[in-house]
Amino acid sequence: MSTRYKMLMAYDGHLFHGFQVQPNQRTVQGTVEEALKKMTKGKRVIVEGSGRTDAGVHAMGQVIQFDYPGNRIPAEKMILALNSMMPMDIIFKECEIASPDFHVRYSIKGKWYRYRMSLDHFVNPFKRFYTGHYPYPIDVSKMKEAAKDLLGKHDFTSFAASGGQIKNKVRTMYYVNVEKNEAQNELVFDFICSGFLYNMVRILVATLLEIGSGKRPVHDFPRIIKAKDRLQVTQTAPASGLYLYHVFYDKLPDKYRQDLLL
Repeated sequence: MSTRYKMLMAYDGHLFHGFQVQPNQRTVQGTVEEALKKMTKGKRVIVEGSGRTDAGVHAMGQVIQFDYPGNRIPAEKMILALNSMMPMDIIFKECEIASPDFHVRYSIKGKWYRYRMSLDHFVNPFKRFYTGHYPYPIDVSKMKEAAKDLLGKHDFTSFAASGGQIKNKVRTMYYVNVEKNEAQNELVFDFICSGFLYNMVRILVATLLEIGSGKRPVHDFPRIIKAKDRLQVTQTAPASGLYLYHVFYDKLPDKYRQDLLL
């Protein structure tokens, strides 16, 4: 007998070698599984995540699930128990007992990634692990215009790094936004999509920066998408600025459905 738990967590990815468990590496999955192993007196409990963030990537809205063996622990006690065993770079924010047919990946309706890019002239030592860095002139209006070309259903092969295992690269982009945060002197990129390919957000950010700096024409995305060729875009933004921001399991609110306005 086991109970399926769904938990919302946040973590600072700087000192993790990504989410997915790897031998002799500090990972988010491995850290949580080690805590659960102590709670179950030595039984391995497999943790599954909504997304496998890479080394250095952060999460504000990662969702995990696991099937806990033995007696059912109330959700409020489970979150207290796990938080008491976590290092300072992980925190659980919500916990609920899920139905057995819930699946943390297959039940997803959409994912939201955010990217923060510092525009400071020099690298800020207090931001270097939490933003990318772009100290060059940039036209935000060009990037906003270009972002509209990403909306809707496309084959995003040109924006998938090698190493990804997914063959079907067709996804629906629901929402793209680029804003300048004047107070922090940062660009903030938001992408909400039916799913993301390996390094897709970081490649999209790098391409938008090339458009914003005049290295590419504003409406270059349709050509790149049609080419289905990764060599059309060779730059990738650093992992440090990327955040898994939110995972949608219910219908996406209309305010995030820019694709419906096309």
